[in-house]
Amino acid sequence: MKKTSLLFLAFILSGFLQAQDAGTYNFTFNHIALSVKDVDRSADFYKKVLNLNEITNKTNVEGIRWLSLGEGKELHLISILKEEVTINKALHFALTTSDFDSFIKVLDEMKISYSDWPGTPQKINIRADGIKQIFFQDPDGYWIEVNSVSQK
Repeated sequence: MKKTSLLFLAFILSGFLQAQDAGTYNFTFNHIALSVKDVDRSADFYKKVLNLNEITNKTNVEGIRWLSLGEGKELHLISILKEEVTINKALHFALTTSDFDSFIKVLDEMKISYSDWPGTPQKINIRADGIKQIFFQDPDGYWIEVNSVSQK
């Protein structure tokens, strides 16, 4: 079950949920759901660190909280399932910001550790295309990438 869930999540995150025939389904990304141990702790983290706004949890189920990622995309935090989740850096979600350097300063001020892709602490990775990126973890160990906007 764990491997199936992780494969499905990786499938969604990688952007492959696009219909092969352009007129068939027209899928768009809607939300990502993370299994968390303490939903309040996780919601506080995402609200404080990423400045996400909480939105109405339309399931009305206790132990679930929803946050807006903007543009109609959502992050769902779910603490009602108690199965163990295996996490590695390849299983991550990425956010882009036009104010990358300021965000790094916020992480430093909050004493939140980040690294480049190989794992060098407090180091910014610069991809071959010039995009800056860092990786850090939430309270449950999920990896988050934040990268700079491409300069076109």
